[in-house]
Amino acid sequence: VVVNSFASCPQFFYAGTIPNDVLNPKNPAWICQCFSHSYHYATLYDRDRRIPVYSAYKYQPGDAKRPHSWFVEPQVASSCVPGLRCTCKQHKFTLDQIKESQAVLDDYKQLKGLDRGYLSPNGHQNSRESKTATFTLTNIVPQDSSLNQGQWNIYESKTMPTKTQGCTTTYVITGAVPGNNYVAEWRVNRPSHIWSAAFCLVGTKPTKACRIIAENDKNQVENLSLGELEERLNNLYKGTVSLFNNDCPRK
Repeated sequence: VVVNSFASCPQFFYAGTIPNDVLNPKNPAWICQCFSHSYHYATLYDRDRRIPVYSAYKYQPGDAKRPHSWFVEPQVASSCVPGLRCTCKQHKFTLDQIKESQAVLDDYKQLKGLDRGYLSPNGHQNSRESKTATFTLTNIVPQDSSLNQGQWNIYESKTMPTKTQGCTTTYVITGAVPGNNYVAEWRVNRPSHIWSAAFCLVGTKPTKACRIIAENDKNQVENLSLGELEERLNNLYKGTVSLFNNDCPRK
């Protein structure tokens, strides 16, 4: 569901603090990702580049089965009537209307050396409904195949479970830095970097978790402190980036 701000779904951000405006694109959509009448995570979407800027969620892995259907978010298109995310068959809007402001499946069918990379992965969700909510193209970027299937997969499936042992609640923000290249006939931006920051609470005490960044053309990730990741993003965005509440350790 497209909203005016993430005040509609603050539960996915520690202390309700969202990343500051430096990350905001020129034509943003704030999406509280809804499925089956519940919010499951939050996405800041870039309508012009047709990729998400970041998705924020709570890390709650589980064994529910993953779905196979992909969804679009009709409210991202200004001409669409309000409503929950749906498949194309369920609403009276044209594919051309959708394509004006977001990616569609055809954009990802002919890519070479690139995968559909989740910012909020279904493996980090614990229910059938929450996993299904991740299967939207507003949560997907063109990601280098070797990275997606290699070091990034290790981060999602092995590093995160290890680093979050003993955590009461883990907040995650995973994002993509817009690049200079496009795919799908210049419709969809290919990010230059993909990054992720996970922040752990033990009880109510903020502790460290894990932060990484990767160039989106090789199978290599770099482990950083939160402060180092923010500094790297400062350089990429040409501004001062703050991802989490000031209570979060930067070192």
